[in-house]
Amino acid sequence: MMESVKARAATAVAKSSDEYRRVVVVEEEEELDEAEWGRRTEARSRGRRRAERYVFTCALFASLNAILLGYDVGVMSGAIIYIQKDLHISEFQEEILVGCLSVISLLGSLSGGRTSDAIGRKWTMGLGAIIFQTGAVIMTFAPSFTVLMIGRLLAGVGIGFGAMISAVYIAEISPASARGTLTSLPEICINLGILLGYVSNYAFSGLSEHISWRVMLGVGILPSVFIGVALFVIPESPRWLMMEKRVPEARAVLLQISESEAEVDERLAEIEEAANIMKSVKSEDKAVWRELLNPSPAVRRMLYAGCGIQLFQQITGIDATVYYSPTIFRDAGIKSDQELLAATVAVGFTKTIFILVAIFLIDKVGRKPLLYVSTIGMTVCLFVLGIALTLQKHAMGLISPSVGIDLAIFAVCGNVAFFSIGMGPICWVLSSEIFPIRLRAQASALGQVGGRVGSGLVSMSFLSMARAISVGGMFFVFGAISTVSVAFVYFCVPETKGKTLEQIEIMFEGGKGWKGGEVELEDTQHLIQGDVKSASLG
Repeated sequence: MMESVKARAATAVAKSSDEYRRVVVVEEEEELDEAEWGRRTEARSRGRRRAERYVFTCALFASLNAILLGYDVGVMSGAIIYIQKDLHISEFQEEILVGCLSVISLLGSLSGGRTSDAIGRKWTMGLGAIIFQTGAVIMTFAPSFTVLMIGRLLAGVGIGFGAMISAVYIAEISPASARGTLTSLPEICINLGILLGYVSNYAFSGLSEHISWRVMLGVGILPSVFIGVALFVIPESPRWLMMEKRVPEARAVLLQISESEAEVDERLAEIEEAANIMKSVKSEDKAVWRELLNPSPAVRRMLYAGCGIQLFQQITGIDATVYYSPTIFRDAGIKSDQELLAATVAVGFTKTIFILVAIFLIDKVGRKPLLYVSTIGMTVCLFVLGIALTLQKHAMGLISPSVGIDLAIFAVCGNVAFFSIGMGPICWVLSSEIFPIRLRAQASALGQVGGRVGSGLVSMSFLSMARAISVGGMFFVFGAISTVSVAFVYFCVPETKGKTLEQIEIMFEGGKGWKGGEVELEDTQHLIQGDVKSASLG
């Protein structure tokens, strides 16, 4: 009996020991699995961080083209003071010199698409930099207005080439999760370029009239030199390489900008599918333009919103404010050229800071609230500026000169701040969201043409109109247009934050959601039932 008990006890102990060993083995295996899992996770994290740094570097280099545009806008506002004194140009010539860039850069942008398809994205950026450098050198040593205009036209074409293709390049190398942030870099760089232009004006304002404006314009060559160096660092767009059937090279680039080989294979498949879609889209280009010129009610609403906001972005006078800020401040009572240029530096800092604020808020607050703040704030500032300039000129006794100057500077800074927090960046966001993919490129181009032409007309007519109705009167006109833009936002622009492309399309089809309402159930049912109709929009 005792032996039986001992035997059973020994068996139980043995079983317990076996179970313990199994548990220990399982735990060791789990520990090994967890350790391996940890190593793999860490490897993926390292790969993700490496890819993100590399893509950010490439996007930053590509965005240098936007600095060229911003620098030209900023520097010309101060350089024109000394050009006028040195070359004795007329007011009409001054307007043409300042305003022609918008129209000419548009020609560069429109021709840049075909060029980039022929020679590649990054070499198109290089070509744009070379053309700009040539124009900048001609402007720097120009002995007359005619030669100066030749250089200005070349610089405009170069800027148009670079500004258009840099956005395309960034979109094509960016992963979907970071595309929004990376594609906002050019907008930041434009504002940074404007600030650098203002600083350059102030820094070289102490030189002689014959030398100062030449140095100001010549400094603009430096960013294009950095672009040339960057071309030997950044890779070609993998999408363009795939279009050229250079698959091994495309795969090599994707390995640099992706965190794993699985992601590389996935993106290669997506690019190939997109390339096939593009082939079918190109064969339907004429049909697309026919639809844009004879739109359905839904497409008409999209065109009103997308093209309208690009037009209002320009005709509310932002380019006139930036280009002619020294003229505005002189009309406010500032006499010294250096003091004029110092005041413009404050405008540049304000514009740069608030574009950064907008980028942080646009996906949190929403598009429409920021547009309301922007358009209402711009309207108030434009009317305040008009009042300040009018009082300074026609009612000097009502306010002291120093108060009038301070009020004008405050109003100009406020105007560019409100513009940068809403109308500036959101214009491009809406254009990329509201149009179906089949219409997006052509519809956005149509809006851009209107915006650039509007910018050119405002810039080229500001001085002549100001001479007829006064500088203050011009800002009353801009204020009235800005008032209309508030109504435009209310009636024509829907809120798109947090909505899928399908929901956005539903809003335009039904005309609902403009006043902040959410997409309703009946709208979703309408989309399902009208699937064929929705497909016709992209």
